[in-house]
Parts: sequence; C-alpha cells; structure tokens
Amino acid sequence: MNRAAAAFLAITAMTGLLAALSFALELKGYPVGALGVARLDGLASAATFLPLSALYALSGVLMIVLPVRAAGIVYANAATPTWHTGLVLLATILGVQIARFAFGNQAALNVLLDWRFIFAIGLFGIHFVVDRFRRNVLLRTLGFVLFTAIMLACLYWTFRL
Repeated sequence: MNRAAAAFLAITAMTGLLAALSFALELKGYPVGALGVARLDGLASAATFLPLSALYALSGVLMIVLPVRAAGIVYANAATPTWHTGLVLLATILGVQIARFAFGNQAALNVLLDWRFIFAIGLFGIHFVVDRFRRNVLLRTLGFVLFTAIMLACLYWTFRL
C-alpha cells in the first residue's frame, strides 16, 4: 500500500508538471503545447476505466474458478498489472486536472465528479480484498456473480457511450 501511494503521488506530480509545461508552451504560442494537452486529455478520461475494469473483472472471475496455482498466475500476470495500470491512469487524470486548475480553469476539478470513477474506486477497493473470495464456497459464488456482473456492465457501458 505504501509503494502504491508513493507511485501514485510521483506519477501525479510528474503528469502535473508535464501538463503545466504544455499549458505554458501553449500560452507562449507554440503549437507543441496544444498537442501535448490534447494527448493528455485523450488519455485522461474516466471512460478509459470501463474497459480496464472489465479486464480486471475477467481476471477476478478466472481467479475464482481456477485452481490455486493457476489463480496465482492470473493474479500475478493479469490482475496486478491491470491494477497498476488503473493506478497510473488515475494519477494521470488527477495530475492533468490539478495543472488545469493551477492555470486558472476553476471548473477543472469538476471532471473528477464523473460517475464512471466509481469503476476506478471499485478496481482499487476490490484488489485489496480479492484474496478473501477464495476462503469459502459462499464467498467464491458471490465473487463469481459480482465479477461477472461488473464485467458485463463495463462492457455494456464501454460500447454504449
């Protein structure tokens, strides 16, 4: 948890500095600044959490139904990298919006109120308790149903929006 928090803060700071540099270049009239901001805006969207959450939910379903050794492989090679990707993405979004706010856009932090960030919060919350789903049959069944429902909801909203 400590390493995740440190990585989150470092990526937020670096993205904020990169976005601030892009805004400063744009204010000076260089077209490279606008290009940098446009690329960061394309990446920094709550909608990108939907397919990422669907991937994590699929790996959660696989971890529940597979035997212990195979579930460990899925956890190490699918769930954890997906979780880290979500961490980087959320830090990027926060860094860009903080830089926007610092350059005078007072409504920049309203982007963080998007309902699709629920999937990001769920992704981070579930990662810390996913091991508990393997303890007994009832939790495995509930976890299977929960992950399947989340995966289908993410895929539906991914292609509908």
